[in-house]
Amino acid sequence: MSAVRRSLATASVVVSAATFISLTPSPASAHGSVFGPVSRVSACFAEGPETPKSQVCKDLVADSGTQPLYDWNEVNIANADSKHQQIIPDGKLCSANRTKYRALDWARTDWPATTVAPGPYNFNVRITAAHLGTMTMYITKQGFDPTKPLKWSDLDATPVGTYATPRASDNGYYRFTGALPARTGRHIVYKVWQRHDSPEAFYGCSDVAFGTAATSTAKAPTEGKIDAGASRSTVSHAGHGGDEHPPAPVSARSQPSGSPLAGAVTWAGGAAAFAVGALLFSRGRRTTN
Repeated sequence: MSAVRRSLATASVVVSAATFISLTPSPASAHGSVFGPVSRVSACFAEGPETPKSQVCKDLVADSGTQPLYDWNEVNIANADSKHQQIIPDGKLCSANRTKYRALDWARTDWPATTVAPGPYNFNVRITAAHLGTMTMYITKQGFDPTKPLKWSDLDATPVGTYATPRASDNGYYRFTGALPARTGRHIVYKVWQRHDSPEAFYGCSDVAFGTAATSTAKAPTEGKIDAGASRSTVSHAGHGGDEHPPAPVSARSQPSGSPLAGAVTWAGGAAAFAVGALLFSRGRRTTN
């Protein structure tokens, strides 16, 4: 092989390495679900995937199996990138338009609910990994009909809680205070958790009852229940964890400022350019001599 061909082959390897790095999916390790007010998937998981108590949770398992419940901390879209209303159609908000979680979209009044009242409310979110992001809680407008699928227009535009999620958690929980407005009857609190270090976002629906006690009270999973079900979970904390939404290649332009991946791409590109230059310079010197 000539010196020129060897030089080009070596440069090609370096450039290929840079390209590989630029196409490496952004890791996802932020997962969780609302325990206060208890989300639909968490309430059914707390009842027991194999032995659900409420009729709606029994129907969920009959329709979708037990896996959605063992994967209680994953209702996500890997590449949401804050385009929530654009990628989740009306009627699919609770499932994030994931077939796996389709039962969570059922418009029924027998979902286990949390009894609440207007005024300050302490939100409690159980997470299995912490990440920088923004968690926003919305609530349905007065007059919401729980017998109809949840639409974006059903949500009050003013959040009832907003929290800048840090890299650290309070023993596996994010806790923050919001304020619930005056409402009557059954409503839904809707969570949107958008990561800042990845386009991935998480979603969730929690049923609440104002004024009167909930017919079926939602209970959050105990730590013992979480530990016991961990071996049955298919949620990956090394990838996006979405079996229907695999990680897409992330370009340097889509990375936030200071992203380790963006730095790696820049380094690899510089390394490739340096290698090509060095090899050509070396070839030039040998030709001259």
